[in-house]
Amino acid sequence: MVLPGMNQQILTNTSEPGDEPPLITDGRRGPPDRREVSARWLAGTFLTGITASLLIGVALFAALDGRQQLATPPELATKEEMPSKGDAQDSSKGNRVLATITKQKSRDRRRMEVSTMQKIGEREIIRTKPFEYVRMTLAADHPAGRQYPAFDAMTVFSDGAKAQAQPTEAAQIYGAKVESEISLRTIDFPLNAANYDSESELSSDEVEKVVRSTGQLLTDGDVQIASLHYVDPLRFGNSDSSFTLTQPLGVRITQENVSISNRLMEDETNSGFSEDIIPFRSDSKIIDALNKSGYEGEDADNIAEALSKLMNSPRLKAGSVLRVGVMSSEKEDHIVRVTLYNGTTHIVTVALDDQKQYVPSDEPEMTPLLQTAFDDSAPPPTIRGELPSVYDAVYKAAFAYGMTNDMARQLVKMLANDVDLQSKISRSDSIEAFFSLPEDSDSANEESQLLYVSANMGGATRKFYRYQSPEGNVEFFDENGRSAQQFLIRKPVPNGVFGSPFGGRRHPILGYVRMHTGVDWRAPRGSPILAAGNGVVEKAGWANGYGNQTIIRHANGYQTSYNHQNAIASGITPGTRVRQGQLIGYVGSTGLSTGPHLHYEVIVNGAKVDPMRIRMPQSQSLNGKQLEVFMRERNRIDQLLDGKGDTPAKVANSSQAKSG
Repeated sequence: MVLPGMNQQILTNTSEPGDEPPLITDGRRGPPDRREVSARWLAGTFLTGITASLLIGVALFAALDGRQQLATPPELATKEEMPSKGDAQDSSKGNRVLATITKQKSRDRRRMEVSTMQKIGEREIIRTKPFEYVRMTLAADHPAGRQYPAFDAMTVFSDGAKAQAQPTEAAQIYGAKVESEISLRTIDFPLNAANYDSESELSSDEVEKVVRSTGQLLTDGDVQIASLHYVDPLRFGNSDSSFTLTQPLGVRITQENVSISNRLMEDETNSGFSEDIIPFRSDSKIIDALNKSGYEGEDADNIAEALSKLMNSPRLKAGSVLRVGVMSSEKEDHIVRVTLYNGTTHIVTVALDDQKQYVPSDEPEMTPLLQTAFDDSAPPPTIRGELPSVYDAVYKAAFAYGMTNDMARQLVKMLANDVDLQSKISRSDSIEAFFSLPEDSDSANEESQLLYVSANMGGATRKFYRYQSPEGNVEFFDENGRSAQQFLIRKPVPNGVFGSPFGGRRHPILGYVRMHTGVDWRAPRGSPILAAGNGVVEKAGWANGYGNQTIIRHANGYQTSYNHQNAIASGITPGTRVRQGQLIGYVGSTGLSTGPHLHYEVIVNGAKVDPMRIRMPQSQSLNGKQLEVFMRERNRIDQLLDGKGDTPAKVANSSQAKSG
């Protein structure tokens, strides 16, 4: 039963459907809050993240194979890992496997034991004596050693022409190695007829009796015939035999199945792996040590940065050693591995990975060849800043390598004719020397002798060999037997500065153009003037416009003239014999001169020539038997330094001859 009022109310409430609130069945009184967190959604997200992390970690662990580095260390291949015949379809033949080698370092000194033979009196003494071969870089920063005299042109040139007289005969390098000392005595073979006892001679009857009595004992060797025995060809078979050497055996030889492939032409390039050793003598930066050893560019910078990060310092202490592995390919060198040692103790190794990054790696294998390379000392560092003069550099280098004052002075005199001793050296200048040593020392003494010198100055190389003449005089000659001393020197004023050249010019006093028949060397008044060569003074006195003039006559039609002198040296008079480098006068400005200088002229057969352009002859050249002996000496020294010495040749004595 429906009441009238109730019907009306229900119809009113359901008249507009869709505007009613939603039905909630979970007991809530209102809609859910958007800030609420779903536990199921949160748990699902958390489990998904953990699962993904585990999968990524397992994948990385499997990729690294349990190692904590990216650079793969070398492993020995097993027999099972070698490719089989079926796997070689797409392979190509390459070059043979290259062994790891060490880069050859320039060893600056080499000591050797040489067997020498010296004649003392009537005996020849054979014994082993030490010698040393050194390569001296003049631009190296050699430590300060002994004191040496300051540059003095008079001292350098004054004794340049004096031959050194030796009281003893030169020793001879013996071809065979001798462990102990041997004394030999040679006597003439007796050519005079010996006196025989005529009473002991046998008569004819006695000789016949001896022959008949002993003849029966010699019958076994009456006839000896040496001939080849005839060999019957049927001895080893005949034609009736079922098996002969001439019949086929029914065997067929088949060549083994061999595949031949040519090596790829791209392997013709010079490629391979080599290693270098860089020792640290003092504390220095890593990049500086690499640059000094010739490693520059991006590889050196990256290596230095990687080692600096691992060592927490860009510098390494003295005693550290860098072992640099270099891969050469396509005419380029790349650093692929560097190992740091403290002495011989491994510290750290970095290697280049596939991403071209230097990462930590394992220590490489130490080979005996590399172990010996660790013992090599690095060459002294080069000088930074201003380079010294030739004179100072030669003395410092000679003292640093254990040479004596006399040896250093000999080196200076050899270079004085071709090099300005007061000029600065270049970084490529070097000197090689070969000299004898005492038995119980690593440094030369007064008895040591300089045997060979090779000087590379300004790109030009000159070699000098020591030779002792039959008269006992010792001089140095080049490889062709020409004296190391020049016939004439071009600069008779040691401290002079080149002024006017040879040729036509306007005379500064007369005012018109005339021929300048010499060259001018400007120098302070009173500077010494030295004789250009050995000769006889032809004139010494006043000569009008030339002022005080000295003319020296040399051999082979050469004359030299020294003009405008302030004074002529004492004792320089016509007829006086002078030697090269002797003081003959002093720079002045006498005659037609505008200032103190030396007007120097060279006259050849009466014609004045340019002293700076003329080709000077050598002061002395060996010929005949002396040249032949010298060539044998030169070849023996060259072979000895190259490690090929087999035949004896005369060289300077290391213990008896004494240099002056």
